[in-house]
Amino acid sequence: MARYDRLMERIAKGERILIDGATGTEIERRGVPQLENAWNGGGALSHPDVLRSVHEDYIREGAEIVISNTFATHRHALRDAGAKHQFEALNRRGVELAKEACQRMQAPDVLVAGGISYWSWLGNWLLPEDLRNSTEEQASIMANAGADLLMLEMMVDIDSMLVTLDAAQTSGLPVWVGLSCKPDPSGTMALLRGDPLADALEAIKDKSVPLVSIMHTEVEYIDACLGTMADHWSGPVGVYAHSARWEGDTCIYDATVSPEEYAARARIWLENGVQLVGGCCGLGVDHIKTLKSLCTNGGDR
Repeated sequence: MARYDRLMERIAKGERILIDGATGTEIERRGVPQLENAWNGGGALSHPDVLRSVHEDYIREGAEIVISNTFATHRHALRDAGAKHQFEALNRRGVELAKEACQRMQAPDVLVAGGISYWSWLGNWLLPEDLRNSTEEQASIMANAGADLLMLEMMVDIDSMLVTLDAAQTSGLPVWVGLSCKPDPSGTMALLRGDPLADALEAIKDKSVPLVSIMHTEVEYIDACLGTMADHWSGPVGVYAHSARWEGDTCIYDATVSPEEYAARARIWLENGVQLVGGCCGLGVDHIKTLKSLCTNGGDR
C-alpha cells in the first residue's frame, strides 16, 4: 500500500496525476480481435505481448496509473461471449501484465488499477445478488494478482453501482468510482441509464470512496459534469473522457479529438480543480503524451 498511500498524499497536496489512455481500443487498433459480446476482453490471453506493450507505452509517456484490460471480463460478459471458463485467467493475467509492464519499464512507483465494470453488450443486466457474487470474486482475483487499487468503470445506474462498490470493497483494496454520463431529455447530466449524476454522487458520498472520475463520457459533456460535481462531491476528481466514432462495437478513429485539442480541454479541467486526467476509448498514446506537461512536476499551473 506504500505506493498508493504516497499517491494519495500527493493528491491531498493538490498535485496532478496522469493516468493512461484507452487500452481496449488501443489493442484493437494494434490488431487484437474482439470477443463477441465481450469487446476486447480476451487480449490478456490471446495477445499478451501486445497488451503489455500498450501499458509500457503509456508508462513511457508518464502515466502514473495503468488500468488492467479487464473492463469486459466480468463473469456475465464472458458468459455471453462463450468464455466464462476464462474468468479467473483473464482477470488475473490482466493485472499481471500491467504489473509486468511496470517492472519492464523500471517504474516501481506506477500503480496498477484493476478495472471492473458490469456493462453488458447484450443488455443482460445482472440481478443484485449475482452481481455482488461475481464482483467479489473478480475483485479478490485482482487483489491476489497484485493490484494496488480497483477502478469501477462505466457505472451507469445507481443501484448496480452501489452493489458493485460494496462488493469490490470486500477485497480490502481502495475502490475509485468512474461514472459515465450524458444529458437526459431535460439537459440534466445523468448516468447512461438515466439516473441523475447528482443523485449518484449523493449516493456514494458516505461510502469511503477516495476519488470519483467522469469517464467514458463524450468530451463535450465533461464541463457540465464537473459543474454538477462541484455541487455534490467534495473529494478528488478525475476525468478520462472518450472520443471516437463507432460501427457496432468497433472503434473508428476518423472522428477522434486531436491530442492537441484534448490537451487544451484538459488544461481547463485541471485549472478548475481536476487532479487526475487520462483518456478512455479512442484516446491513445499520443493523447497521453500531450497531457504529460500539464501534470508532471507540477505542469503548467
